[in-house]
Amino acid sequence: MPGILGFSGNILAFLGVLLVLVLAHELGHFVTAKLAGVPVLEFGFGYPPRLFAIRYKGTDYSLNLLPLGGFVKLVGEEDPAQPGGLAGRGIGVRLMVLGAGSFMNAVLPVLLLTATFMAPRDTVVGPVRIEDVAADSPAALAGLQAGDVIRRINDREITSIREVGYNIQLNLGSQIEVAVTRDGQTRVATMVPRWNPPPGQGATGIVISMPEREVRTVALPLPQALGEGLRSSLDMLSLFKNGILSTFLARSGPAVTGPIGIAQVTGEVAQGGVLPLLEWMALLSMNLAVMNILPIPMLDGGRVFFVLLEWARRGRRIPAEREGLVHLVGFVILMGLILIVSYYDIMRIVRGESILR
Repeated sequence: MPGILGFSGNILAFLGVLLVLVLAHELGHFVTAKLAGVPVLEFGFGYPPRLFAIRYKGTDYSLNLLPLGGFVKLVGEEDPAQPGGLAGRGIGVRLMVLGAGSFMNAVLPVLLLTATFMAPRDTVVGPVRIEDVAADSPAALAGLQAGDVIRRINDREITSIREVGYNIQLNLGSQIEVAVTRDGQTRVATMVPRWNPPPGQGATGIVISMPEREVRTVALPLPQALGEGLRSSLDMLSLFKNGILSTFLARSGPAVTGPIGIAQVTGEVAQGGVLPLLEWMALLSMNLAVMNILPIPMLDGGRVFFVLLEWARRGRRIPAEREGLVHLVGFVILMGLILIVSYYDIMRIVRGESILR
């Protein structure tokens, strides 16, 4: 399918991606609240001021002006005195409702990636050969040599240069087994990819090429595609963890962007067509799942933290007004950070720069 072209098309692509992510997240809260018998006052896309709303069976379904997310407003979210409200339910029910949004955002990538693996795609494959090995690098110490052909990293077959880099980044700081062929024989080398390699070297210290290549059209059947979708989704968690650790261990600044930067990248990814856009959506969804479950005030993880704190205190709650104040302060700080990051996103766009390049 041809790329999604044009500025308006890119804006629509971003809004479409955002709509899917928000709906998946908020549906988690909505469905679990309904199942638990907690009344839902409003299901909103975007943040107020409200543009319009439709009322159905006691719930307002609203569209709001600021398209930065969404929300589900429940009866008694913080006040246990309200009859039938969320705060008056048991700890298990509250954890289920509060955690359901992140759970849905973690499940969505599996579905999206399964669809991409089932769709026919032209893939460049071929033997990956080591052209050079840096002295005293993990690869050199493991005995790898120029001319070796990489066949496998751990239990994963290697058929392209991209797969080599992907699997190395996936295992930063962890021991890996690299199977290569040399003079017709298979050898297995063991090494640990470095967090902070010397300038000009990669994590293992190898330079690779793919001199013989061919294009194959690949489309997996549903059972295999589902397995690959699940594995790739779990890989995202490892890559997310490695990205955070490398910020500290490799002393590299984190690549931070806000809604404007994400919109820019979404537009650029959309130029490649539907499949790259689905992969990007899966990555955003998994990041949203992780970020939302962290114990950050105002976010779901912050609310889960207070429920777990209540459990640790054997049922003694933090007063609702104090918890509300913590979430309010968290909201103000988060909005301030978004504004700051958005300023730098706008300046980067004005300079004609891209996050992807």
